Amino acid sequence: MFKGFYNLTSGMLSQNRRLDVVSNNMTNVSTAGYKADRYTDSTFQEFVMSRVGNKDKTSPQELGPSSYILAPSRIFTDYSQGAPEVTGLPLDFAISGQGFFAIQSNAGTGYTRAGSFSLDNEGYLCLPDEGRVLDTAGNPIQLGTDRIQADAQGNIYQEESGEFLGKLGVYTFADYEALERNPRGLFEGGAAQPTDDAAIQWKAVERSNVDLVQQMVEMLASQRSLQSAAQLTKMYDQIMGKAANDLGSV
Repeated sequence: MFKGFYNLTSGMLSQNRRLDVVSNNMTNVSTAGYKADRYTDSTFQEFVMSRVGNKDKTSPQELGPSSYILAPSRIFTDYSQGAPEVTGLPLDFAISGQGFFAIQSNAGTGYTRAGSFSLDNEGYLCLPDEGRVLDTAGNPIQLGTDRIQADAQGNIYQEESGEFLGKLGVYTFADYEALERNPRGLFEGGAAQPTDDAAIQWKAVERSNVDLVQQMVEMLASQRSLQSAAQLTKMYDQIMGKAANDLGSV
């Protein structure tokens, strides 16, 4: 009798979660290296509805599948390439192809596509507020200066002397689905392996791969679905209230 409440309420909860994901994507549209998330949901406890007669119930007519609630499934991350943006800054790097920069923080090693780096107090290449950038051997890269030159393989040289200072590590994963984004925006988990397949673009950063138009369309669709479910819930409540009153007076 009250099955409609389960469907409508779960639908509203699902649309609220979808709006949270879309809002986070739109907030990070200008964040270098950000990878968009996509929310998915699924139905729970599906069953087949059939029509039967009032007296003769021997030949039911199948109407189709139905479910009790809409439940969250998972959030997928879109790891597709973002467009490179030339900045002209000597400590900015963008990856072309698959892979991540490795960042050594107090909480462990995290991975990011954001290549807007700087130097810490000891001259190490670092991601501000996160940690030091690692080379292909998993060691921090100490430059001591921002007067550098870099090539497409990620090799970094001192500008005047040509002295080799280090090589940016680019790491890939066999299973990207095993990665999880931590509250600071770095990816964690999985078995990282260094790779030489990716190219490094110096004095540039990778832009977010968020499609703002698509996110706005999804936001509007979710808002309308949420409003419709709320209105139907109110109507359903009124119908159930009237039905209960009518049954009580019989």
